[in-house]
Amino acid sequence: MTEPITTAEVNGRYWGAAAEDWAAIQEQLVRPVYEEALARLAVGRGTRYLDAGCGAGLAAQLAFECGAQVSGIDASENLLAIARPRVPKGDFRRAPIEQMPFADHTFDTVTGFNSFQFAADTVAALTEARRVTTTGGYVLIVTWGNPQGMPAAAIIRALKPLMPPPSHGIPLPGPFALSDEETLRSVVTQAGLDPVNVLDVHAPWHYESLDVALRGLRSSGVSARVIEHSNVEAVDAAHRAALEPFRQPDGSYRIGASFRCLIARA
Repeated sequence: MTEPITTAEVNGRYWGAAAEDWAAIQEQLVRPVYEEALARLAVGRGTRYLDAGCGAGLAAQLAFECGAQVSGIDASENLLAIARPRVPKGDFRRAPIEQMPFADHTFDTVTGFNSFQFAADTVAALTEARRVTTTGGYVLIVTWGNPQGMPAAAIIRALKPLMPPPSHGIPLPGPFALSDEETLRSVVTQAGLDPVNVLDVHAPWHYESLDVALRGLRSSGVSARVIEHSNVEAVDAAHRAALEPFRQPDGSYRIGASFRCLIARA
């Protein structure tokens, strides 16, 4: 009997489809959020740190450079293949975010940058984060900020008319699923975590050219899903139209973006 396809397998396939472009372009745009979050959490020498949904490992690399003992999990082996050389001393494993392969109370700090909202069960994923965090340690959930009035939201939503039905019957939550502060606080509390602080961090996107912008936007899991259902040309056309209002005189693109960060205690 064939095993059912899981959300983690679907996410891993889509988000790893263009892993190198993701690491080189799109992931770099979120660097200010990583830096602000790690500073707020005082990640430093000796911190036992886990990035849940670590992607290509940029946040993990920055944590390592601060002196942390780094681990990471992700659904995509292609992204993990980039993360491992970035932090050779790190412990990176392919695993679903709802089933973290670590013992109870292993980490002082657990972060999830734009990962928990893509879980099949967000509360279950956050409950796992609490389980592997030391009592009194920190769990950080980072998601998109309020899409209302955010320029980047127009780019993200450009593919909405092209979105296919759920793959293998598995509904995948949208990128803004946890952006509402009340919703975010609710799922955190349901997972047994104590919300401490919520802050928004601005991280404007900057692409030096249209080609770079299209490659970066094409590297997301959402784009990969649409490409599989439609084609690259349709995705590029939708992004090209959405990008046009943000084109600068020198041919670059600047787009306002913000991310919502909730710090909680385990």
